[in-house]
Amino acid sequence: MVFSTFTAMNEINVLLDILQQMVKAHPESVFVNSLYQQYCNLGGLSKKQLEGLHAKATTTAGISPNKLATLEAIIKKKPTRERAAATISAARPEKDEAAGKLMNEILEKYPQHKRILFLKSKYNNNEILSAIELGELQKFKALLLK
Repeated sequence: MVFSTFTAMNEINVLLDILQQMVKAHPESVFVNSLYQQYCNLGGLSKKQLEGLHAKATTTAGISPNKLATLEAIIKKKPTRERAAATISAARPEKDEAAGKLMNEILEKYPQHKRILFLKSKYNNNEILSAIELGELQKFKALLLK
């Protein structure tokens, strides 16, 4: 019981030791200093940051292989987050050619008709015309094209 209390009080932080040795070995390195500051302030590093630290630490003399192995184990323990694949968009509905032809006929006779111009812009932008809008087109056809 005394031994477990002793180890809990003197817990070894391998990552902090590696970071402190890296700061001493590379005092001008912005990367190492930013990792050290983030670890001290936030209490942790991401998997990518740990991988970068490991790559830099393997080239630095004075860091024991045991600590590097522990750092490798910490990296492997962290989950790998992958971005979701791009979603496949639904196929665009085909234009209703009859509605486009009808709008052109009405606009030939009444080129300034605002509602038909609005529906034509929706049609040209590949937006779906609702059933109400298609009904309006039929109503305009009956009223305007006799």
